[in-house]
Amino acid sequence: MQGGSYSNGTVFELDKTGKETVLYSFAGGTDGASPFGSLVRDSAGNLYGTTYYGGASGMGAVFELDNTGHETVLYSFAGGPDGVYPAAGLVRDAKGNLYGTTFNGGGRGNEGVVFKVSKVGKETVLYRFAANRDGANPYLADLVRDANGNLYGVTNRGGGTGCGGSGCGVVFKISAPGKESVLYSFTGGKDGALPLAGLLRDNAGHLYGTVSGGGDSECGVTGGCGVAFEITP
Repeated sequence: MQGGSYSNGTVFELDKTGKETVLYSFAGGTDGASPFGSLVRDSAGNLYGTTYYGGASGMGAVFELDNTGHETVLYSFAGGPDGVYPAAGLVRDAKGNLYGTTFNGGGRGNEGVVFKVSKVGKETVLYRFAANRDGANPYLADLVRDANGNLYGVTNRGGGTGCGGSGCGVVFKISAPGKESVLYSFTGGKDGALPLAGLLRDNAGHLYGTVSGGGDSECGVTGGCGVAFEITP
């Protein structure tokens, strides 16, 4: 997120002996700035990720870094219906399409989108959150994709009226045509609240994750200390 030659973050490699090599330092302009999310790698060794800031409009970018350290911005978010501020990493399909989320933007409630960026840099918005029971503000959580092309993820807010009226977050599914289903809405009680991290999915379709609040309030933290959860198919 920070550091590097321009204090705007880096992409780095760490070998098995613990030696670090900086592959790229973000300059903070059209190349992007402040990467938050994880990277995804293809079979040729190219790396793909997002930056929260920077890009052509300063509102985030999707980038590719080849195995020589050359960066290409595949898409720059404009801050409107296409989304703004991608914080999570990406998931990649066999055709080279990239899938991710933005924290804001979308045009409906400004509560984020689920998007696809093709290997030639064309963006398609698959779903726009409406700050209602469908969820709001997906943040640091990468998406998970199944063999049928369905996407699974979490939003940090939305899903109801708990957690100060903003909702305590949801677990959602986006079908290949772009239809959203809320699989679970957190209430902020013993079931937890405010998911930040992404999900794991097993072969039976069970989803596993964590939330940053809720649960039993035993460590003196208002709203609880968080839980680990499982969502059945």
